[in-house]
Amino acid sequence: MPRKSTNGSDRARTLLAQEAARIIVEQGIQDYWIAKVKAAERLGMQDRGSLPGNSEIEQAVAEHLQLFGRESHLDLLAGLRHTAVTVMDMLSTFAPRLVGPVLSGTAAINSAINLHLFVDNPDAVALKLQEHNVSYRPFDRRLKSRRGQTETFAAFRFMQSEAPVEATVFPVDGVRQAPISPIDGKPMRRADRNTVMGLLEGPANSHSES
Repeated sequence: MPRKSTNGSDRARTLLAQEAARIIVEQGIQDYWIAKVKAAERLGMQDRGSLPGNSEIEQAVAEHLQLFGRESHLDLLAGLRHTAVTVMDMLSTFAPRLVGPVLSGTAAINSAINLHLFVDNPDAVALKLQEHNVSYRPFDRRLKSRRGQTETFAAFRFMQSEAPVEATVFPVDGVRQAPISPIDGKPMRRADRNTVMGLLEGPANSHSES
């Protein structure tokens, strides 16, 4: 009996992860928790203990993108990575690193290009964007550090080639230690410009960290 219950629970988690992935891809929802709650409501699953983890959701998103519209997804991913390189060139002064779905290969139609920049004064980023006549909106981003603490960083949101870009600013020494990923609880993968170019020249679904 316990085994049967466990199998049922695993099946429920899988179905929920698949539905959450569909919501993320089709509706452009970036928050995995919101997608999980929406999926649970649609499937009539009220037991929060059965909610899949973020890593399960990310895997389900990857599988959904592979199953539905693989070629169009690869084209989208390549376009976003090319745009990321353009922005990284524009902001090269700040040692930009690509992070998130565009790096991992799970970006959907509304996914933002997420960059980490490194400079002790965030105003320098604002000035650089102004130099390039880029209209931006500043905001605060909260991220977990390796010590389990939540820290707030200055960030800028703007558009490049019709793609949303979100650039988070870290102190110069922040390049040594990436914040914790909400997906798997490990330090976020970061890729410099050369690594992103390597992704564009190699298999479209691969990724590396820098």
